[in-house]
Amino acid sequence: MSDRKWLDGKVAIVTGASRGIGSASARAFAAAGATVVLAARTAEAIATVADEINAAGGRALAIPTDVTDPESVQRLVEKTVATFGRLDVAFNNAGAGHMPTPLADISFEDFEVGLKANLYGSFLGMKYEIPAMLAAGGGAIVNMSSTAGLQGAPGMAPYSAAKHGVVALTRSAALDYGKSNIRVNALAPGPIVNEQMSRLPEDRLQQIARFIPLGRLGRTEEVARAAVWLCSDDASFITGAVLSIDGGRLAGGAGL
Repeated sequence: MSDRKWLDGKVAIVTGASRGIGSASARAFAAAGATVVLAARTAEAIATVADEINAAGGRALAIPTDVTDPESVQRLVEKTVATFGRLDVAFNNAGAGHMPTPLADISFEDFEVGLKANLYGSFLGMKYEIPAMLAAGGGAIVNMSSTAGLQGAPGMAPYSAAKHGVVALTRSAALDYGKSNIRVNALAPGPIVNEQMSRLPEDRLQQIARFIPLGRLGRTEEVARAAVWLCSDDASFITGAVLSIDGGRLAGGAGL
């Protein structure tokens, strides 16, 4: 991340901030000048990231949060505003994958878990973030979708359905609050080397990379930079958009 202070003076929430894209984004938002509130269920992990940001000269606070629990998300936003006086930016990044399973073999309970993990967090985040942003005179929200939210994904019905839902929520919120100076966009990453993917054998990673026009997998920092930019004033005329960060995979080449 460059040293440009895209978000100087802003207060930001990043959910799912304990690892992967979330922790990379928390660091990127802080490097861009924002005061960052890190949210995730793993209290120790987000405290470690917050301590690193503070030690590097940034300003961060960790608040343990379950993004599928309305009361927990409400407390997250209320504590953010009580501590820092406002909320300007939010990156609703929290989510989870699952083992690929053909649709008819997926239990109702597992389907419900997939929706909660990947769709409810964006809804609940916006439900409580938007009133705080209205009180501050506006803001910017980025929700985490996926390339699986823009096309089908074999064996990933709950995840793909939820990520398609994130796109719909994003566009609806953009229409609802555009005139109130709140911008809402989504990111749709392709294969990104996070903790889970980094555990795959090297030959499998190379096999995945062969289907990407840029010839490599993405990095968490590349998604983080996009989130920062969409929340900045340099993206001030962008709302209701879905930005693919996939090395060109959705441009029309063969699928994975």
